[in-house]
Amino acid sequence: MGKLDNKVAVVTGSGRGIGREVARKLAADGAAVVVNDLDEGPAKETVEIIEADGGRALACAGSVVEEGFAERFVQTAVNGFGGLDIVVNNAGYTWDTVIQKMTDEQWDAILDVHLKAPFRILRAAQPVIAAAVKAARAAGEPVPCRKVVNISSVAGLSGNPGQANYAAAKAGVTGLTKTLAKEWGRYNVTVNSVAFGWIKTRMTDVSAGEGTITVEGRQIKVGVNPELLEAMRTMIPLGRAGTPQEAAGAVYLLCAPESDYVSGQTLVCGGGFAL
Repeated sequence: MGKLDNKVAVVTGSGRGIGREVARKLAADGAAVVVNDLDEGPAKETVEIIEADGGRALACAGSVVEEGFAERFVQTAVNGFGGLDIVVNNAGYTWDTVIQKMTDEQWDAILDVHLKAPFRILRAAQPVIAAAVKAARAAGEPVPCRKVVNISSVAGLSGNPGQANYAAAKAGVTGLTKTLAKEWGRYNVTVNSVAFGWIKTRMTDVSAGEGTITVEGRQIKVGVNPELLEAMRTMIPLGRAGTPQEAAGAVYLLCAPESDYVSGQTLVCGGGFAL
């Protein structure tokens, strides 16, 4: 018996990296998971990994910023697994430059994926959750604790040079999280965020400008300045970057029953990094 047996989770950006590890961890503890990625291939690959481990999963490929995606994503969970209990808003990327060089396109793209997309998904989830709570109360049954975990960043808590768009979006995630914690407490839903520090992923595992990702037809340079990486090592008490598995562990903490009375909080997963 897993702690998340009979739970249904949706995880955006779970075809790769941290999101994949979150989906795998939730599934390993009993949750049925709807896996999302911009591309169909990685989403199906995660589903196959989960199923090979004995779990249940479905793919819902597509961009989280597309019109209608949020409703399709939520409905995949309802149609495929019969409900919705856990929402993890993880999808995102960075598109950095200093503010005087940042275009409106850069600003809008990052705000859309990190802030508007979670807003839309949670808006789409509300009628499903509210109806389930109403039905349970009408039947005289206990209302189970449901979970929302929004992914933030230490950049949203303390800022980061070259990331005005990303830092602003992640700061917005904190406001969204705290507001939904107050709005959805009546549904017995906890709403928290995890602010990641330096986690080793395909976007941080190369020097600045040496790697690219393709998003919505755009070739976007990724990577971190080597001097910044060295400085971060000295600032992080654990002296290293976190792994995607460790990042997923922090998300899991806020999905597990042990956190049923924790809401409106931001958990920093940064190896002891001091803001």
